[in-house]
Amino acid sequence: MLVIFVASSQSQVAGPSIPNFDKVAHFFAYGLLGTLWARVPSVQRSKPLGIWLAVLLASAYGVSDEFHQSFTPGRSVDFFDWLSDTCGAALAVWVYRFWSGYRRFLEAPLRGNVRIDLPADGTPD
Repeated sequence: MLVIFVASSQSQVAGPSIPNFDKVAHFFAYGLLGTLWARVPSVQRSKPLGIWLAVLLASAYGVSDEFHQSFTPGRSVDFFDWLSDTCGAALAVWVYRFWSGYRRFLEAPLRGNVRIDLPADGTPD
């Protein structure tokens, strides 16, 4: 959400000069946000409404993001940006809920041995 907020604070966001490409970016960014909300334990426990709660939270943040953009020079409120936000969140949450392969991929532990050695006094360098 912080990354979205910072990007929304910019007058111009880097991206290709393809018409309506911003809708694709909104779709995938809010798809990720919806999936992250769907993984929150308290959202998962609120069955069967958890899936809808995750979409609602992402969509509500999309509304607040559009409102925030109205105060940024060079940016404007766009209903279709919010629609892309909500559709991206809805599809991603649905896929997360009903496709176990996607869930296993996201929830797999990181591989490799990550080791952090601390000095004898226990303080990091």
